[in-house]
Amino acid sequence: MDHFARKLLAWYDRHHRDLPWRVGPADKAEGTLPDPYHVWLSEIMLQQTTVQAVKPYFDKFLARWPRVDDLAAADTDAVMAAWAGLGYYARARNLKKCAEVLARDHGGRFPDTFDDLKALPGIGDYTAAAIAAIAFDRPEAVVDGNVERVVTRLFAIETPLPSAKPEIRARTKEMTPQERPGDFAQAMMDLGATLCTPKRPACVLCPLREECTALAGDDPQRFPLKMPKAARPVRRGAAFVAETADRKILLRTRTEKGLLGGMAEVPTTGWTARTDGETGTDAAPFAADWRSKGEVVHVFTHFELRLAVFHAERAEGPVSGGRWTKIAALGEEALPSVMKKAITQAIPDAFKASRERP
Repeated sequence: MDHFARKLLAWYDRHHRDLPWRVGPADKAEGTLPDPYHVWLSEIMLQQTTVQAVKPYFDKFLARWPRVDDLAAADTDAVMAAWAGLGYYARARNLKKCAEVLARDHGGRFPDTFDDLKALPGIGDYTAAAIAAIAFDRPEAVVDGNVERVVTRLFAIETPLPSAKPEIRARTKEMTPQERPGDFAQAMMDLGATLCTPKRPACVLCPLREECTALAGDDPQRFPLKMPKAARPVRRGAAFVAETADRKILLRTRTEKGLLGGMAEVPTTGWTARTDGETGTDAAPFAADWRSKGEVVHVFTHFELRLAVFHAERAEGPVSGGRWTKIAALGEEALPSVMKKAITQAIPDAFKASRERP
């Protein structure tokens, strides 16, 4: 076994994080194997999201859908609602599609090779490698943001990201052992998350400090190098929160394709990542005494959205493409964070009322 792997695995055996989807070294030694469903679900959730944010969602999903067959049979709206707040909603749609494919074509079992895993909906290079390594002990190179940081520091890679990705992957592949590749992958992630952090890395505690080229040069925090970020564009639009006297609000469902696809929303104007929407009451879904409630700001990966929020009271009645939902039942709707912000801006106690629902 490579000396990198040997040192890192010895450290991992003592200092690994206790995570709800992980089987630790001691449990593995006693014969407990990782559940591919748990590995897959956690890896999809963890994309662009922190461990702390994912934990309650992971527990909630397992409680409702303990097996991949259960998730495959679930109502799509229920899955989207359970996902609401995690962001990057295409992940939830692909999660459901992947579960359906696994149930229909694979008997509810995950394939155990990189290529077969990658053929499933929503599974790319990283996720296929992670599942193959962690769930099936395949010696795949697993490279997330934590691993990129560790590797660029270990070898003082001067090429900036993202151009450095092929070299990082090649280096990681060289380091990945034939024995315990899944534990090695998780050890690399843990090292980056707990010691080899972006700022003020705890190099004195690192099991690989003697091999670290960046530390030898007294400048580990310089790595990884990154290309300058382009300025994030600002897009504008309007959101219209209509409320009835008996505390219902008007919602609709976004189209399946595109940003926030399949999610619930209050009526809003036609903003996208590339274009502004209208910002005044002329674009409201119906005529009413619309009153300004200020503005909410939400930051997406590639742009910032600023929504002018308007509120009106009206009697319940048919609205094309809309549905009236009790405020107390908002917690059951697949509302993304930006829409929760807009509703709260117009009706400050909306989600408090939802939480207090008996």
